[in-house]
Amino acid sequence: MHNSSSLNEFLLLAFADTQELQLLHFSFFLGICLAALLGNGLIITAIACDHHLHTPMYFFLLNLAVLDLGSISTSVPKSMANSLWNTRSISYSGCAAQVFLVVFLLSAEYSLLTVMAYDRYVAICQPLHYGILMDSRACVKMAAAAWASGFLNALLHTANTFSLPLCQGNTVDQFFCEIPQILKLSCAESYLREVGLIVVTACLIFGCFVFIVLSYVQIFTAVLRIPSEQGRGKTFSMCLPHLAVVSLFVSTVIFAYLRPSSISSPVLDLAVAVLYSVVSPTVNPLIYSMRNKELQEAVRKLIHMVLLQQ
Repeated sequence: MHNSSSLNEFLLLAFADTQELQLLHFSFFLGICLAALLGNGLIITAIACDHHLHTPMYFFLLNLAVLDLGSISTSVPKSMANSLWNTRSISYSGCAAQVFLVVFLLSAEYSLLTVMAYDRYVAICQPLHYGILMDSRACVKMAAAAWASGFLNALLHTANTFSLPLCQGNTVDQFFCEIPQILKLSCAESYLREVGLIVVTACLIFGCFVFIVLSYVQIFTAVLRIPSEQGRGKTFSMCLPHLAVVSLFVSTVIFAYLRPSSISSPVLDLAVAVLYSVVSPTVNPLIYSMRNKELQEAVRKLIHMVLLQQ
């Protein structure tokens, strides 16, 4: 039996036993990190440098790209370092910091996706009031509220999780410190408080999800009334990427944190964690730029400018 106060470190999941496979894991995660850095970095720089993109939609997209970079930078580098140095350990304080940052960034991203759904609703369903409802001050306040809600949620979950006594050792069956895996190490009678907090958070998540769904029901109803096929196509090109990102993010995070223990397995846990913490931040820039001609043009200008300077 271990007391959480006497633990100095946790042992993370090892992807492979041999040095060759560990190097392969390191190379694979390195490639994903570089792709996420390139994609999100291009979006951040393009939006910041192109004054045509200084609109509420792209302001929120810039915030989303920053959160995606933070998310993948929190969960992946430690796993890469462990594979490179053939170790599994992470310090107790490092694990707590990782839990805090993961929950903070995921919560803030979900709040931001909810704000982005509201932005699209106002732009399409109330275009005459868009300049008033989504002025620069309102956008900054909504973005700040998203970040602040993520910080508060992370603070509550991290403080509560690491105040629980741990009776089941210090081996975390995940490549980063994740709350459901740490709860498996706690005493059976002591983790109910954190489960209750997760249920409250789940209710808030469900409320935001209902808001997003209702927003898009009204958006698509309004879009179908547009007589011009070109106008419908342009509107769909702005809304569908956001809907795709929301669907991927919500489905994987909810499945990771709220699924019944009866359908849990090490392989499934790992696959879901990779989807929401690694794949999602990497493919989000691709999803948003795939049908967005304005963003594509801004990125093209940025790359052209960088090449000319060399």
